[in-house]
Amino acid sequence: MKRYTIITAILLSAFLCNETVSAASTAADGTGRDFNAADSATTVLRTASIEDVLTAISENNPELAALAQNTEAQAFQLKSENILEDPSIEYSSFYSSGVTGQSGSELVVSQGFDFPTVYAARHKRNELSRAALSDNLENERRRILLDAKNLCLDIIMYRQIGELLSMQSGIAGDLLALYEKRLATGDASALEVNKIKMELMSVATDVAANNAALDAACRNLSAMNGGQEIIFEADGFPIAEEVTDREKAVQEYLAEDASILAAANAAEAARKEVSVSKQGWIPKLEVGYRRNTAIRDAEHGFLVGCSIPIFSNHKKVAQAKAQSTSAQSNLNYARLQAETEVRSILNEMEQTESAVSAYNEPLMRETLQLLRQAVEGGEISLIDYFVEASGIYSGLTACITLQNSWQKLAARLYKNRL
Repeated sequence: MKRYTIITAILLSAFLCNETVSAASTAADGTGRDFNAADSATTVLRTASIEDVLTAISENNPELAALAQNTEAQAFQLKSENILEDPSIEYSSFYSSGVTGQSGSELVVSQGFDFPTVYAARHKRNELSRAALSDNLENERRRILLDAKNLCLDIIMYRQIGELLSMQSGIAGDLLALYEKRLATGDASALEVNKIKMELMSVATDVAANNAALDAACRNLSAMNGGQEIIFEADGFPIAEEVTDREKAVQEYLAEDASILAAANAAEAARKEVSVSKQGWIPKLEVGYRRNTAIRDAEHGFLVGCSIPIFSNHKKVAQAKAQSTSAQSNLNYARLQAETEVRSILNEMEQTESAVSAYNEPLMRETLQLLRQAVEGGEISLIDYFVEASGIYSGLTACITLQNSWQKLAARLYKNRL
């Protein structure tokens, strides 16, 4: 009886333990998958900071990860070009008449290598080439982060336009309720009511298009984060640094531009390749060990030789010089292109800032309220209200769009800080 009681207690304990674990798992995510719930919680980034978004994308972007792996592979390839040749081992057997079996043999072990100064020159060239690869990767990283920042700015723009459309829809809805009451009392016409309904239809179309653009931008932002969701909550543009000294901004842009740095390192590597090619005329050396046996006797010795590059280095110096000239031309073009771009950005920023300053957003919003009060009080007709309000809404939308354009220009100007 005591044995059965113990067994029953063990079974009951196991059952209660199992129920406790099951309940804990279910409480964690509602399905009993606590591990997956923890994973899903860590893959969602909720933030209102553009810097947080860019930090996450720099870590999770699949394109950037692929570029980094490709850069690493190219760096390994450069290292493999400046190592010793593989050692050579040869063994020969000799047979002669009158001798049973092998009459003699020869073993040769040799190692070929270039002159030491060639390795040093290649090492310097490879260091410069690897620096150019790193600069190219940094340039691509900044491009990707700039695209992500532009998406964040677009999301802010769509939210602000959405707020404007919501206000427009709300005012039109209030006017519709007011004029339907007036229509019932004979103080308004069916044409006026239909005009308000048509306005609501137009606003609904704009809202749908704006929501679709906002959703697409949010999805693209998450896609850039490797599929891990980003909930970007900002609804106001960040405070961007004002440009007080144009020439200082130009010099900063040119000094930190990764494409220029990459072209400069590539040009220096090409110049170093000329030095490597000139040393290609130095004979390659070979040392080794030789053992010869004949019946019972054996001879040992060292092997020393060289390979004279009479044909293999033909035209390589001329080829390297041409490549060096081409690399220098690419560097000059990169500098010219970057300077043209930064000066164009500064001019566009100045023009856009002037256009933004021409809009008085508080005044336009106040005028909308005054127009609403006027149409509700019967001071102006509904047609006049919609004509005036339509122009104000267009102006507010243009102001938001211009602010977005200015923010994107500032992001391009300071992309080297990303």
